[in-house]
Amino acid sequence: MDKAYIAGGARSYIGIENSMYRNIPAEILGAKVLKYIIDKYKCKETDMVIAGNATGAGGNITRLMALEAGLPEEMPAFTIDLQCGSGLESIAVAAAKIQSRQADCIIAGGFESCSTAPLRGYNKNHPGFGVYGDENSFYKVAKFSPSGHNQAAMLEGAERTALSEGITRGMLDHWVLRSHALAKEAREKGVLKDIIADIGEGSNKDEGIRDRISQRLLDRLPFVLKGGSVLTAANACLTNDGAAFVIICSGSYMKKHNLKPLAEFASVAETGVNPDESPRSAIKAIEKLLIKNNMDYHDISVYECNEAFAVIDELFARKFPDAADRYNIFGGALAYGHPYGASGGIILLHALKALEYSKLENNNRYAICSIAAAGGTGTAVLLKHIS
Repeated sequence: MDKAYIAGGARSYIGIENSMYRNIPAEILGAKVLKYIIDKYKCKETDMVIAGNATGAGGNITRLMALEAGLPEEMPAFTIDLQCGSGLESIAVAAAKIQSRQADCIIAGGFESCSTAPLRGYNKNHPGFGVYGDENSFYKVAKFSPSGHNQAAMLEGAERTALSEGITRGMLDHWVLRSHALAKEAREKGVLKDIIADIGEGSNKDEGIRDRISQRLLDRLPFVLKGGSVLTAANACLTNDGAAFVIICSGSYMKKHNLKPLAEFASVAETGVNPDESPRSAIKAIEKLLIKNNMDYHDISVYECNEAFAVIDELFARKFPDAADRYNIFGGALAYGHPYGASGGIILLHALKALEYSKLENNNRYAICSIAAAGGTGTAVLLKHIS
């Protein structure tokens, strides 16, 4: 097999639902970032675009986005819906196509607009029609488990996981404060500036970062679930808008176009867990990836997990107790936000920057990105830094 390399990429600033990107459809938001990347890296000779999207209107929205970006009609594009894992899985599929010589250069990642997500409802012929009343009743959260369609499924799953592991609200407060503090520090130092596409539209910051968050504020927050005792609006991420893509290409393409690789896409592992406790899948995927590559968790210099819930952070710390200083070093989704389809691309870009930012030993040049997806699936990828 050939090797697959990451030549570069970018993300948008991340907006909060119904805020700075509230009137920008997903395909337009994604197209702006896509065009930025093509102009920056001069990669018009791309074989295809593969991207993740979770809440759009369907109809192969990635193809629509590519056309909006001005890419040639002859260039194919397709969409992956693995919910929260869509972006990272899109990158994994792109890497596999490069490794198997089906393509030389692919732009992959994901995009999301919770602000403009279409209304969804059951057809009157569907057995679930009565769940939400009639044609004037709609749902935002899809069905993820055979046990039933539950709009609070993800929240209840995180709460259930926390309670079963003896994780308390107080334990999660640490991760909330850490995430915002590290994100604020990264912003002030400009660490991520060169991976952010300034697409205008009134965007000039990641809206979710809270400079003045404090324990006193966290103590005042109510629980988000009726009868709950763990989840709050702080330790569960917000809903967001954003886009993030990377360029995956072969060695021959890089040489021909005089590109310098940032990292090699070394491996991927996917796993499944109880769909009613989906946060566990992020950690399970890391474990599977390490075993697959005969590695110990100490061999990894950088970990990026999509912290849709602080429960994931606590699970990570318990499984890999000496890795906290290598984990989400620029903060995570509790601060930045979680634009579902884009999040895999976001954490991968942050991991690349963390590899560059960290002091690496010759034999310790790896990063792992992992994400838990609705329905209980997890994806983790292994990146090898190239100095």
